Amino acid sequence: MASQRAGMPRVTLADVAERAGVSTALVSIVMRDAPGASPQTRERVRQVAGELGYQPDRRARLLRSGRTRLLGVVFSVQHAFHGDLVTGLYAAAEKAGYELALSAITPQRDEQRAVAGLMAERCEALIVMSLDSSAAQLSELAARMPLVVLTRNVRDPDVDVVRNDDRRGLHLAVDHLVELGHRRIAHLDGGRAPGSAERRRGYREAMERHGLEAGARVVAGGVTEADGATAARELLADLPTAVTVFNDRVATGLLGVVRGAGLDVPGDLSVLGFDDDRLARLGYIDLTTVGQDAQALTELAVRRAVDRIEGRPVTHPHLVTPPQLVLRGTTGPVRADPGRMSGWGDA
Repeated sequence: MASQRAGMPRVTLADVAERAGVSTALVSIVMRDAPGASPQTRERVRQVAGELGYQPDRRARLLRSGRTRLLGVVFSVQHAFHGDLVTGLYAAAEKAGYELALSAITPQRDEQRAVAGLMAERCEALIVMSLDSSAAQLSELAARMPLVVLTRNVRDPDVDVVRNDDRRGLHLAVDHLVELGHRRIAHLDGGRAPGSAERRRGYREAMERHGLEAGARVVAGGVTEADGATAARELLADLPTAVTVFNDRVATGLLGVVRGAGLDVPGDLSVLGFDDDRLARLGYIDLTTVGQDAQALTELAVRRAVDRIEGRPVTHPHLVTPPQLVLRGTTGPVRADPGRMSGWGDA
């Protein structure tokens, strides 16, 4: 079968009609599998279409019907876990009979531009992994079209949200480290990034529940490997025995500096990340982490978007998935060394 090569003009209905010796209208009937053509004509037209490499323009057909069946997705190229979510969204959208249009947030392209690009594509709903938009901006956008905010909590019952239980994730992390004998547990924060406040709150709650609140220590961090490296140098000056980290990217940057300083992980320092992205799963990183269920998150996000598009009733606008602890090689039993704890208090 011939195929259309890059750079060549697109094969049209008129091209198929001319080769098959029939009208364009008759080719359209065959391609739409509509009544009005004999079996012999159908066979001839489909044979010619295959020889020419004709591909029906599904988008144009949908536009004529007033539909695009497009779900717009805003994501960040700087977040590895967003890549995992995009992969899951493709699978979930295909299962639902929809396609995706992607628009990326980059260092040179902010969230508002990413959203505007999708609005121009006539998407029927947006799934936004929001980083910068305010709650008011997201509420305004949700009033204009179906919107699902993915992996971020928005305290507006009129905005559909699908997210992980970030507080519970830090409860799991601290509980695991305490079970290993750790008491000097720091938290490397994500600053103002979505999810950071919930994870910070979960850390403090868990430390208090274990009677360790006097030794709780939150270290300024961020969302990138560079932020992790910077925070690691602060930790080295007053080393805990364990640290929970805002995300796996930051944990990766921290691990590079700590290991470069000659410390053993987990012997000298246990490190526990968050997300379970592709970085965490690399063999030479082997990061213990709190996993977000990417499949559940993406299936719920697509289902909610389609429910809104098709007018089905929605009972709970906010959907929260449970996290899970993923054990790998960066956490282990505490190694006692009281001499390095002088700045930590009595916890």
